[in-house]
Amino acid sequence: MSPQTSDKRKEAIKNWLQTDLKLDILDFQHASEDASFRRYFRVRHAGGQNIVMDAPPATENIRAFVDIARLLEQAGVHSPKVLAQNLTQGFLLLEDLGYRTFLDYVSEASAETLYQSALDCLFKLQSRLPAPHLPLPDYDEALLEKELGVFYQWFVERHCDQSMLVSLQQHLNTLLIDSALAQPVFFVHRDYHSRNLMIVEDNSPAVIDFQDAVKGPVTYDLVSLLRDCYIQWPQETVEDWLNQYYQRLLSAGLILTPWPTFKQWFDLMGLQRHLKAIGIFARLHYRDGKAAYLADIPRTLSYVSQVCESYPALREFNHFLTDKLLPHCPPPPS
Repeated sequence: MSPQTSDKRKEAIKNWLQTDLKLDILDFQHASEDASFRRYFRVRHAGGQNIVMDAPPATENIRAFVDIARLLEQAGVHSPKVLAQNLTQGFLLLEDLGYRTFLDYVSEASAETLYQSALDCLFKLQSRLPAPHLPLPDYDEALLEKELGVFYQWFVERHCDQSMLVSLQQHLNTLLIDSALAQPVFFVHRDYHSRNLMIVEDNSPAVIDFQDAVKGPVTYDLVSLLRDCYIQWPQETVEDWLNQYYQRLLSAGLILTPWPTFKQWFDLMGLQRHLKAIGIFARLHYRDGKAAYLADIPRTLSYVSQVCESYPALREFNHFLTDKLLPHCPPPPS
């Protein structure tokens, strides 16, 4: 989006707020943006304070946000209330959830409490939204393969200036996609991590950035949370949280899977997600001019290396990773 287009949309938002919603605006400030073309503004008015989402219809599916917000509310999950909508222009007036994301406020002292609340929230999503009845797209083979393609195109080829054997790509895709499709299907947020969980007073955490939700593998959101691209926890801590959640799913009868199988699903699902994320971080830099995301690649690559070293089926890819890709990225901060 060009600055000129951006400014026109900002003025259109103000006009919608004042003319259609009759708000007496006292202050209107940029609040945040994310890896998409969406932007958020904080508006203070005579009746209170809210967030306005700017989601250009040409690139963003604002209807999905509204529909999925309704699903989350039905599940008893706190998400920003949609107070007004203009689907034609791509504007939403939302509840203001404040400033406190998990990423900004978590510490070693608070991690156990916060992450248990996040796991409680995830359990609500997985136990109260039965996947067969959800009006959501499937996380199918085509989508999984497309996401892996982002890694090959933008990280391997563009960032590292390397080429990967087609046979190796096919082997890796088959391994990861077959593992994903073998899993029980649940509601999948797709970005359930520390930047999208807000600490709030009532029914914390509140969940944001859920508009890309699908029906897919049971371990996807779990690995998004526990092997977060933006913050890393000790492996022993992750294993403990993972096992606790597995036992909870088992006790509730939501899965019947032996632990070794579940753990392998978790590891391979994380590998697929992290390869996709690395590709997206590179694309954000080269295509969209958002260089800050490059700093998240080393941490994410460390997860990839960890999984590749644990599974013999990944030995060939691990050699390629070590010899051809890791030299292009410094190690993550300790």
